[in-house]
Amino acid sequence: MSLKVLHAASECQPLAKTGGLADVVAALPAALTAVGVEARVCLPAYRGVKQQISDLAWVGGVNVLGQDFGVLEGSLPERGLKLWLIDCPHLYERPGDPYHDMHGRPWHDNPWRFGCFAQAVAQLARGCNGWKPDVVHLHDWQAALAAAWIEPLPGRPRLVFTIHNLAYQGLYSRDEFNALQVPGYLWHMHGVEFWGGFSFMKAGINLCDAITTVSPTYAREILTPEFGHSLDGALRDRRSLLHGIVNGIDAEAWNPATDLLLGSTYGNRNVVSGKNANKAALKEELGLAPGEEPLLIFIGRFAEQKGADLILAARGPLLELPLQLAVLGTGDRQLERQFGEWAEAQPGRVALRLRYDEGLAHRMTAAADLQLMPSRFEPCGLNQMYAQRYGTIPVVRRTGGLADTVTDATAESLADGSATGVHFQHADVGGVLHGVRRGLELLADKTLRARLRRTGMARDFSWTRSARQYEQLYTSLLNGGHT
Repeated sequence: MSLKVLHAASECQPLAKTGGLADVVAALPAALTAVGVEARVCLPAYRGVKQQISDLAWVGGVNVLGQDFGVLEGSLPERGLKLWLIDCPHLYERPGDPYHDMHGRPWHDNPWRFGCFAQAVAQLARGCNGWKPDVVHLHDWQAALAAAWIEPLPGRPRLVFTIHNLAYQGLYSRDEFNALQVPGYLWHMHGVEFWGGFSFMKAGINLCDAITTVSPTYAREILTPEFGHSLDGALRDRRSLLHGIVNGIDAEAWNPATDLLLGSTYGNRNVVSGKNANKAALKEELGLAPGEEPLLIFIGRFAEQKGADLILAARGPLLELPLQLAVLGTGDRQLERQFGEWAEAQPGRVALRLRYDEGLAHRMTAAADLQLMPSRFEPCGLNQMYAQRYGTIPVVRRTGGLADTVTDATAESLADGSATGVHFQHADVGGVLHGVRRGLELLADKTLRARLRRTGMARDFSWTRSARQYEQLYTSLLNGGHT
């Protein structure tokens, strides 16, 4: 009999997405299915989600705290995904994204919305419509609290919790703990209590059989006060259960040779002409001045984590360098305004698009010479992997998954042919400028540029290897192991 794994999460591409979590929750179960695991995804039935699934059917219901929730079953055949949706229109069918209203404000009842979702997941852990999971895999804080109700069940499934970003922990009050009827015996520091309130995230850390995060370096970093966001002590107590498994990417969607979102597809053999054609088209699209000047891009959230503010702080010296800059993202309103003012002041040199745009992200990645990722911390990151696949040289801060997936162009790595990008050490203006200057030096040497592009494009960032590692972890847990 094949291994059955239920993934529970608040996002799944293309049904609901605000960040990389959605990509992982879509790709990992599909990759597991491809290696023989029966995997399915459970998420809330947000507004518009049901309409995207043609074979959706009601297969049961659960009662959570006096409320009836429907369980809908369906699939996304083109992605190889089977789904359970938790249906409760007054909680989930709302305008905005999964967490915020149309004005970007968090929903006031998020603890209730995701606490109820977690309890529904716990009931599905017992089985539904003839399918019972061997492993329940919880993703980030929105699903973590399910462990509070699954962990004490006799004969329960094994529990795996993945930390995608430790900075977001689901911190709420004792009143909300009581309202959700979380088992009272968990109100202590080794349960879910956290500085007088409680943490959804701690349920995943303290109650699951294994904890994973999305890169080996980030797994080490979160054990320290600098990166642990006040949970480093809890994680150190459970470090024997902690694993770092690098995320993969959708190697079919992100393939420059077949990418229908590009004006000109290309491969390793015609990377120069292909990138030049895409660069010319993008410069025209974004209003950048035509020419051969190197193109530097930033794609990401305008948030402290991502270091977007460091680009602004370095804007004067950056434009003293021979480059153009294209920026795609949204986030902090003050940063949006400052980027907008910079782009207005530098027409032809700086282009800005304040939105989420999958197609433009592909076109920018194909057109760029350098991709800048100055993150203060980065659990895994995906854009640096997309960049390498498209022959774009990533310039990244040496942290988390960026350190694990980009090989710094040192004398040794250039000599042995393993170099794919540039690391810089410090999350400050000096670090950003050092990294970009090193990237420009590599670009200027046609031999080194070709070598980095060729090596990066040949790397295997598909999900298959990661899926095998998760399969081994699940099997170990079912065989009585703890790691």
